[in-house]
Amino acid sequence: MNKPFAFAEDRNFETVSEGVKRKILAYGDQLMAVEVHFEKDAVGALHSHPHTQLSYVLEGEFEFEINGVKKVVKKGDTLYKMPNLVHGCKCTKKGTLLDIFTPYREDFINKK
Repeated sequence: MNKPFAFAEDRNFETVSEGVKRKILAYGDQLMAVEVHFEKDAVGALHSHPHTQLSYVLEGEFEFEINGVKKVVKKGDTLYKMPNLVHGCKCTKKGTLLDIFTPYREDFINKK
């Protein structure tokens, strides 16, 4: 992509799982921003990947598990996930996350 502007109206949502959809905002070789929307009680299944990830809670409330530790996070909170740590969440109040990955998630792009 590597474009200086990424307009929301030019981005489409894709369904991740029941009650979860994401929109890839912008990315280059070393960085990616993704907006992820969750309905109440939707689950982001436990998983791991080789990317470093920050998740910023834009709206809502989530119970996150990272490397076996569970914490409730809400609007304004940030999570830092080291590569290969198992993590996932349950949305307890409808919400949105801004996920930042480094390097970018090739697997997200190659699905299209």
